[in-house]
Amino acid sequence: MGISKAHVAVGFIVAGSLTVLFGAVLLFVGPAVINKEIIKNTVIDPQNNVSYTMWKDVPVPFFMSVYFFNILNPKEILKGEKPMVEQRGPYVYRKQIQKDNITFHDNDTVSYREYRTYFFEPSMSVGNESDVVMIPNMLVLGAAVMMEKLPYAVRLMISSTFKAFNEGPFLNKTVGELMWGYDSKLVDFLNKYLPGMLPSSGKFGLFAEFNNSNTGLFTIFTGKDDIRNVHKVDSWNGLTELTYWRTPQCNMINGTAGQMWPPFMTKESTLPFYSPDACRSLELVYQRSGELKGIPLYRYVAPKTMFANGTDYAPNEGFCPCRQSGLLNVSSCRHNSPCFISHPHFFNADPVLLDYVQGLHPTEDEHGLFIDIHPLTGVPLNVSIRLQLNLYMKKVSGITETGKISEVVMPMIWFEESGYIDGPILTTFHTNLVVLPAIMEYMQYGFIALGLATIVIATLVYRRVKRTKCDVGATSDGNLSTSTKGEKDPLLQNDMD
Repeated sequence: MGISKAHVAVGFIVAGSLTVLFGAVLLFVGPAVINKEIIKNTVIDPQNNVSYTMWKDVPVPFFMSVYFFNILNPKEILKGEKPMVEQRGPYVYRKQIQKDNITFHDNDTVSYREYRTYFFEPSMSVGNESDVVMIPNMLVLGAAVMMEKLPYAVRLMISSTFKAFNEGPFLNKTVGELMWGYDSKLVDFLNKYLPGMLPSSGKFGLFAEFNNSNTGLFTIFTGKDDIRNVHKVDSWNGLTELTYWRTPQCNMINGTAGQMWPPFMTKESTLPFYSPDACRSLELVYQRSGELKGIPLYRYVAPKTMFANGTDYAPNEGFCPCRQSGLLNVSSCRHNSPCFISHPHFFNADPVLLDYVQGLHPTEDEHGLFIDIHPLTGVPLNVSIRLQLNLYMKKVSGITETGKISEVVMPMIWFEESGYIDGPILTTFHTNLVVLPAIMEYMQYGFIALGLATIVIATLVYRRVKRTKCDVGATSDGNLSTSTKGEKDPLLQNDMD
């Protein structure tokens, strides 16, 4: 029995050793298998149903929330007093995104146009598109700054034109009109006699050129040749660099198209992407780690240098002429109109900008932009891009509509484009790219732990069996010796008798 148990124990020790060996092999082979599976599911390939559908149709619901800075003291502003505003909103629009004209090329790139359409969501909004708000009239105050250096007589004529078309310094329009356009005889006049001066040939609205439009022709890498290049922009509208800015660095088209990034990200990785709406490449940096419904994530945010001026951050000199830090001058790509982009409420901007306008209260939670990324796959889990549109306005001699307006960068609206993975797509993503790799990882350590436990237990059993065998042997020898010493020889006993 002892020998049989010993053999069994030895067998278990061998089996445990093999199990540990198998787990150790998995420890080295497993990550390679996981990485191969991730690469397979992140390459842009029509045969990859999950990843290709996420890229092509963007099944995640996206929304654009718009906030207006309603002017409270228009008469006082014309007298040179500080503007007072109140935030009105959000007015929420569901954003439908669809890629079209998808063409794959032999150099492992794919071209497409991404079309966007907006639908008003009353249940998510504070009011209706019929709500009336007051903002600066870009056609008047923007044009005044643009024509400041023209001869005085020309400026007088421009002012007379404004009066003839009944255009004043401020607009009192509905949300729908300001967003998607309103009829203006001045716009019709300018489009007829000065074609190309305005961004739109139809109605004039802040988002008129965005609705039912595309973001240009993107050509990006599929990742088949090198997964590190997946989603990175090769060209935009046939351009590999821009012409808006003053330095080659600022004109570079860097990163992805802003929807997905290459996999295997680390805390040292950044999120570069090209934004046609901002007319430049942007880059987010790692802030912290977290989770979304059990899925690990890295949160990336805008660095303070993103909209810093050339004085505070030398590489941004190419985006000038600059004003205070926190403002991006986009006049070069917006028909030379004096427009500036910033974070909402001048978050992360020079504090002096807040002194020029009353009613602004910046906080990171409400006004900072962020993207939450699943680092292993480069897929965004939660996105909130927040930007503000501002108009530089001032008194211009000869254009009486500007009154005595003090020089100020005036906030008009800010908007947030947001979306997060949820529903069936979240379940599929979680199962294929989180649960299965995790199971394989746990299996590696599970086999090692099971094997070690088997070896330890079998070793203890084996030693116990050997000890028992020795004890039994010793006892048997003792009994035998005692029995021999005490016995009498039968023949000797007979002789004595």
